[in-house]
Amino acid sequence: MTYVILYVTTFVVFLALDYIGLSYIVKPVFDKHIPELILEKPRFVPALIFYAFYIGGLLWFVSLPALLDDRTLLWTFASGALIGALAYGTYEFTSLAVTKGWSWEMVIVDVTWGMCLTGASACVGVWATRTFG
Repeated sequence: MTYVILYVTTFVVFLALDYIGLSYIVKPVFDKHIPELILEKPRFVPALIFYAFYIGGLLWFVSLPALLDDRTLLWTFASGALIGALAYGTYEFTSLAVTKGWSWEMVIVDVTWGMCLTGASACVGVWATRTFG
């Protein structure tokens, strides 16, 4: 049951925060630079596949070690932020390297968002599991 609480809490927090972040932080910047590439309606199946695997990886590399080794929430946030920097940075820097119209503003905004989102989601998931698990 502990792992279910951890996965579901982390997943729900990540999804809720990312909806807000994509709507009000990331999308306006992307609309400014590459409006012709942005779909009017997102494709939800690929997004859910990403979320499911990403949260699984976050749990494997950050949340489970935090729980099993009794690491602090600061360690959990920082480690989650590192995973976010790696994942979002891979996408953003590759896109900057090979895509017309990609900008440094997009890279900075999205990588920063990915770091904060991933760190916060890991923290809340670990906290909730310790509290309710």
